[in-house]
Amino acid sequence: MRQAEAVYALWFREFKVFTRERSRIVTSIFTPLLWIFVFGGGLGSTVNIEGINYQVYIYPGIVAMSVLFSSVFYGVYIIWDRKIDILKEVLVAPLSRYSVFVGKVLGGCTDSMIQAIVMLLISFAVGVYLSPLSFLLAILILFLLSLSLVSTGLIIGSLMESPEGFNMVVSFLVFPLFFFSGALYPLNNLPMWLSAITYMDPVTYGVDGLRTATIGVSQFPLHIDLAVLAVFAAVMFTMGTKTFERMK
Repeated sequence: MRQAEAVYALWFREFKVFTRERSRIVTSIFTPLLWIFVFGGGLGSTVNIEGINYQVYIYPGIVAMSVLFSSVFYGVYIIWDRKIDILKEVLVAPLSRYSVFVGKVLGGCTDSMIQAIVMLLISFAVGVYLSPLSFLLAILILFLLSLSLVSTGLIIGSLMESPEGFNMVVSFLVFPLFFFSGALYPLNNLPMWLSAITYMDPVTYGVDGLRTATIGVSQFPLHIDLAVLAVFAAVMFTMGTKTFERMK
């Protein structure tokens, strides 16, 4: 019971921090909107992919992008908590490191999922109309993606000493994950070397699953997308718990 209360307390703290930083909420949504309405709208006036307007085509990829960036960069809060000694107080409390990690992960997932839901709710403005089933399927895919990426960010944050070092390492990670995911282009007819990289990128399967749920276009069967995301989430979550157990 105590461990469950600890998980809730850690989650609630992260949620309150997020809701108090209103500028953070606005900026986290503003960038994806620029991609959709400026970049997508500009190319969408002249480009169609598989008979779909380019702005509509990249919409699922940009939603995945918002989750990717907010989830991985969430790990920097571990470093700030360490600097102001909040993390030290949590780690010396009579709580398991597993509970601490779960509370942090749930807090990060909540933050990124709020942003993702906002992006899904404005889908009609892009010309994408989601049924209740499509909306729930998109939420499931985004949650699996968020769970794995928040865990990844926390692993990196637990190993770094400074926010500057964290940002440098994460930038080398998130941009390749995004650009190789097929968020901005179709995966068929790519050069062999590029196809090989996109197939190894776990975010590819999140983008593809979202395209299936939102606009009915896919490269892989939906069950493959879900299976890869579930395995990726399980692996990163397990690695995260092990990393937190060794963290000082």
